[in-house]
Amino acid sequence: MKILQKICFVLLMGTFLSVYGGGCGFGDADDCRVRSEQGDAKSQSMLGLMYYVGKGVPQDYKEAVKWTRKSAEQGDAKSQSYLGWMYDKGEGVIQDYKEAVKWYRKSAEQGDFVAQYNLGKMYVNGQGVVQDYKEAVKWYRKSAEQGNSSAQYNLGVMYENGQGVHQDGKEAVKWYRKSAEQGDSSAQSNLGGMYSKGQGVIQDYKEAVKWYRKSAEQGYSTAQYNLGVMYYDGQGVSQDYKEAVKWYRKAAEQGYSDAQYNLGYMYYNGEGVVQDYKEAVKWWGKSAEQGYSKAQYNLGLRYYNGQGVLQDYKEAVKWWGKAAEQGIPLAQYNLGVLYENGQGVLQDYVMAHMYWNLAAVSGDKDAIKNRGIIEKKMTPSQLEKAQDLAREWMRKHQ
Repeated sequence: MKILQKICFVLLMGTFLSVYGGGCGFGDADDCRVRSEQGDAKSQSMLGLMYYVGKGVPQDYKEAVKWTRKSAEQGDAKSQSYLGWMYDKGEGVIQDYKEAVKWYRKSAEQGDFVAQYNLGKMYVNGQGVVQDYKEAVKWYRKSAEQGNSSAQYNLGVMYENGQGVHQDGKEAVKWYRKSAEQGDSSAQSNLGGMYSKGQGVIQDYKEAVKWYRKSAEQGYSTAQYNLGVMYYDGQGVSQDYKEAVKWYRKAAEQGYSDAQYNLGYMYYNGEGVVQDYKEAVKWWGKSAEQGYSKAQYNLGLRYYNGQGVLQDYKEAVKWWGKAAEQGIPLAQYNLGVLYENGQGVLQDYVMAHMYWNLAAVSGDKDAIKNRGIIEKKMTPSQLEKAQDLAREWMRKHQ
């Protein structure tokens, strides 16, 4: 993350090389220092950059802040933007969002598109200011209209979600497209999503695939997953399970839980790959550990049946318990069975009744039937306790 921040800072700060005339040359430390000490704002800004990246001088964030501040205090818009960035990230200074906002605003009001974008982000996140989506939209728009692809993307998000503006799919598509055409992978992915859903545009799976692919080829995991879905369903492309597996795997290896789940499903069913229960368990396990409820349920089932793993009722209880907490009725039903039979847990009719009670809410007929049967084996106090536990669970999870 630190490297990405540095790269971003250099790219942003380096824009003045082509915008401003005068000042010293990048990397010419002696000339920059002389001019900076004479009060030349552009040279001060350049010297700050040199200290930030360690070009011609030892890397020193504090010195970067010192010289950037001198330039910013003379009204240099770029330096104001950079100083805001350093306060935002806590580099060379103690992180201070209010100071970041102060300097971003000074720069943004002079028309700096980077500062406008960053000020918009501060309003979205409520950092250094009270969260205000309308203000965020205002500053994103100013930056977007200057061609900033990141601002265009974020403005699209605001229109898609109706944050700070009336929800408007067409406007979302407009701004996603502007950003996507500049190569922004997030915008390409979202534009693909708009075509897939027919939101703001006529539904067009081929266009969806086109934009998902552009994004996926840049390594964007959401697009890789969605491209896998398109291949699996045969939407906008010929159905191809091997291609689905290929794109699911790319997203799964980046930790995308939905893709990990789907990849496990492909291995379990032998679709696009040789059937392999161990691989299925591996990918469901990765997804389950991220809290994906369907993976948790399937993982519990594999441990219960001993498919791809050694049979282990305690592990089944563990994973069905996690899925049940997220409201999966089948997991709740199965836990009732385990508690009734004492598999992986001590036999407990109270807990069995509670879980069947929960599953019954969704209309599970087996749960309703089993609940009625086990009630005949329970004392009135046990039944009351089971009902209390079910009500408490419902209150907690509603």
